[in-house]
Amino acid sequence: MSETPSPDGARHSAEPDLSAEEIERYARHIVLPEVGGPGQKRFKRTRVLIVGAGGLGSPVALYLAAAGIGRLGLVDDDVVSLSNLQRQIIHASTELGMAKVESAQRALSRINPHVAVDTHRTRLTEDNASDLVAGYDIVVDGSDNSATRFLLPDICEAARKPLVSGAVGRFDGSVTTLLPFRDDNPRYRDLFPKPPPEGLVPSCAEAGILGALTGIIGSIQALEVMKLAAGFGEPLIGRLLLYDALSQRFETIAYKRRKS
Repeated sequence: MSETPSPDGARHSAEPDLSAEEIERYARHIVLPEVGGPGQKRFKRTRVLIVGAGGLGSPVALYLAAAGIGRLGLVDDDVVSLSNLQRQIIHASTELGMAKVESAQRALSRINPHVAVDTHRTRLTEDNASDLVAGYDIVVDGSDNSATRFLLPDICEAARKPLVSGAVGRFDGSVTTLLPFRDDNPRYRDLFPKPPPEGLVPSCAEAGILGALTGIIGSIQALEVMKLAAGFGEPLIGRLLLYDALSQRFETIAYKRRKS
């Protein structure tokens, strides 16, 4: 049986076959030369951990499920509240008070029954992060706090897992992809050396956030995952993509690994 490289550089058995129903479902992917049948099979084989089932995690999970990513893991300890629904589009008004991971699992099962969904109703911490990350091929940071945003890159580097990191402010957002364990690529701390002082960055509840902004940034994160999984395009490695919603402007800043 032939083998193919995974996002972490390891080699695994050839991708699983697609059923006739899956071939029809993913037909618009399969006709793309950059994806094709082999790329779609790689999607099916890939396991993605999404940290946060909120504003960023919602579009990430929805698009990856629709794309046919084989297994999605959702990490979140919160419940659905009314103020979430302006941007967290994976949840519904009928699910107020429900655990976000359970609400998201329902939505993803409706979108694509071929995708397995793992729910981890917990907050990612130093104690559980390594175990959570170990079971997946690619990790997506859709969290809303600096502690997680700085913890995940360290954990993923140690585990040799690609990390797609996203963040949003009131009217702006950013995305970068991290593979510091390969080819001397830069680390997250080469871009942001230390977390901001506690209380410096206001929360969404304090500062507000434009709902559609999270959809734009989360969709870009989902696309980065698909590029990593199927091996097409140029991921945002060593590049920080910045988006300004007020001016509808994208900019890209290159960054390198700092010399020790």
